[in-house]
Amino acid sequence: MSTITVLIVDDHAVVRQGIRAFLATQPDIQVVGEAASGREAVRMVSELVPDVVLMDLVMPDMDGVEATRQIKRLSPRTQVIVLTSYHDDEHIFPAIRAGAISYLLKDVGADELADAVRKAARGEAVLHPRVAARVIQELHGLPEREEGSPFADLTERELEVLRLIAEGLSNADIAERLVISEKTVKSHVSNILSKLHLADRTQAAVYAWKKGLMRE
Repeated sequence: MSTITVLIVDDHAVVRQGIRAFLATQPDIQVVGEAASGREAVRMVSELVPDVVLMDLVMPDMDGVEATRQIKRLSPRTQVIVLTSYHDDEHIFPAIRAGAISYLLKDVGADELADAVRKAARGEAVLHPRVAARVIQELHGLPEREEGSPFADLTERELEVLRLIAEGLSNADIAERLVISEKTVKSHVSNILSKLHLADRTQAAVYAWKKGLMRE
């Protein structure tokens, strides 16, 4: 099993220490660094290129949303998990739009956090139930998509895969549902992201709902 490298970003040292102490007990997860601000996080990502960043949102110098945006531009393969106390619209949606794959609140259980790190490393999203409910409410309230299909470049199979991503299925689940290999699913996901100019699965799922694919 390959080790998942993690960067912890939070302006409170006690929070960073607590997360590091727990993750140190996980044999497949290695904390490679800590940052106390968004600006420091961006610099460290450029040096360490971690698999996953645990990102606080409210910090001095540079907030977590801007740091997430810069990190995804700098290292698209690095997945960002927001770990915050805030669950209002002013924080949720900017963070997701910036490229965060998951959004967790700081009351998350230790095992749930470790599981979210593993899922992020596989390109799978995790949203706190309260956050997920808010995202779905927002998406259901969006207007119907404009004239001309934004999915015109996708094949029928890619559309099937995108629908299943939007339903929250993992690559393994999609492979089982469509009776194809997981490697083939990964290829379809890569093509979908490339054709739609999206950074990750979370953006693809939100885009599918926003543009009306799940209402067809």
